[in-house]
Amino acid sequence: MSQQLDGKRVAILATHGFEESELAVPKAKLDAQGITVDVVSPEAKGIRAWAESDWGETYEVDRSLDEANSTDYHALVLPGGLFNPDALRQDERALSFVRHFFEAGKPVGAICHAPWILINAEVVEGRTLTSYPSVRKDLENAGARWIDERVVVDNGLVTSRTPKDLDAFCHKMVEEIHEGRHAGQAS
Repeated sequence: MSQQLDGKRVAILATHGFEESELAVPKAKLDAQGITVDVVSPEAKGIRAWAESDWGETYEVDRSLDEANSTDYHALVLPGGLFNPDALRQDERALSFVRHFFEAGKPVGAICHAPWILINAEVVEGRTLTSYPSVRKDLENAGARWIDERVVVDNGLVTSRTPKDLDAFCHKMVEEIHEGRHAGQAS
């Protein structure tokens, strides 16, 4: 399958305070499949990770959100953590970037608290998702159906609960990127 993924491009949208493993692991797994991965951020320079209980490494930003164009990418990944999705869900540029992936029917992955971004982008109504348990009521209040599974796929939208689910999350993201556009993904 990896030869079929050569030439594919994925954006990982993040800012300061993303859960480190939720960016590092998907990036490494997608890179290993021959997929070009760009870290996209409202910040033009490096962004600092949150590593479980303290600040982690600083990661290079490949493209600022102002420079990035969703049409350049085949899929989008949204890492969680607490600080990262809380900041991005308040950034209209980030929400617009996310909406474009849904409008184009491209695969989107969100893990942990990242569905907060999807709620504010208004793309969860009528969908089935999972997330970190504390996000459950927020998703339900936004019209989504929440289930407690390692990974949930709803027409190109891949969601997972915690870093413990990263293997299943990455596997499903690769499958969805391979599959490509989803006509029913448009919101």
